[in-house]
Amino acid sequence: MSKLIKKVFLDNCPVCDQAHEVKEFEDDAQVIIKGEQITYKERYFYCENADIDESEFIPARMANKNLLAARDNYRKKHHLLTSRDIVDLRKDYDLSQVELARLLGWGEATISRYESKAIQDESHDMMLQLIRKDPLTILDLLERNSSKFTDSEKKAIQNKVEQNLESYGRENLSRQNLTSNYVGYLDPSDQNGQTSLNIDKIEAVISYIASRVNNLHKVKLMKLLWYIDSISVKQTGQAITGLVYRHEEMGALPIGHRNLVALNNVNTREELSNNGYEMIHFYPSDKVKMSVLTKADKKILDTVIKKFKDFNAKSIIDYMHQEIAYKETKPNEIITFNLAKKLREF
Repeated sequence: MSKLIKKVFLDNCPVCDQAHEVKEFEDDAQVIIKGEQITYKERYFYCENADIDESEFIPARMANKNLLAARDNYRKKHHLLTSRDIVDLRKDYDLSQVELARLLGWGEATISRYESKAIQDESHDMMLQLIRKDPLTILDLLERNSSKFTDSEKKAIQNKVEQNLESYGRENLSRQNLTSNYVGYLDPSDQNGQTSLNIDKIEAVISYIASRVNNLHKVKLMKLLWYIDSISVKQTGQAITGLVYRHEEMGALPIGHRNLVALNNVNTREELSNNGYEMIHFYPSDKVKMSVLTKADKKILDTVIKKFKDFNAKSIIDYMHQEIAYKETKPNEIITFNLAKKLREF
């Protein structure tokens, strides 16, 4: 179904040759990429002065953006970095497109093509992913391709890597701490909703909720996470986060919840309640890559947020205590996701 995005004034409408306001719409479209049918959001203009059969038009620049959106959906489907991911990666180190290509030993136009139209192959994507996960890789590549950079360029890159390493060290350590709690739950199973622990999604989910729920505190967040994963399992057969939950007095609580809260990219503040108690308040984080959340993920998140947005901690605990998944497990037992099938309808 078409969705009106905005209205734009054109000095010379290519359909009617007049200066007037046109409407910009967005609609689902499909295209074949590398033999696969990919669904994406296509944008187009609508001229009300033209006959109905000739009223829609797509300028060249918009057509390029549409094609890029389709290619990015292909990338997401195959777990490749999107064009936006590559742009963000390059900006993390203040590198131009040519500089990043030189650093990797690729043709100078390669990064430009990946950011605008071409889909990277798996070997190139692996290199980009490696740089994204470990700043030290940049230094190794810089040494290998040092002849392609001036001394001042090398110094600038080294300084940026040093800045990023401090942040990377904190982030990596916080992730290792949470991952250590999940050594016994690495393989997809009914305990983790057939999903291995996905810290990128955990961070994105928390930030997404925090941007839409005021006064988001730990007790409420932990219940929202359980409902999100349970509904996802019920609808798709797989959880979103890969977290494993135990039956606790206040409802479902993820294993390693203290390390979860301490993740470097989870934005929290300790604040005093009206009663003088210290509470952990969650806020959106600008460090999180929200692109890891799919449209289906966000739909599930929105469903849970709509249901529980105005619940306080006690209300959501009481509500969860009535779930069969909670009633049929004992204290400290893992709440397996086969019980998600018995989740009450919202």
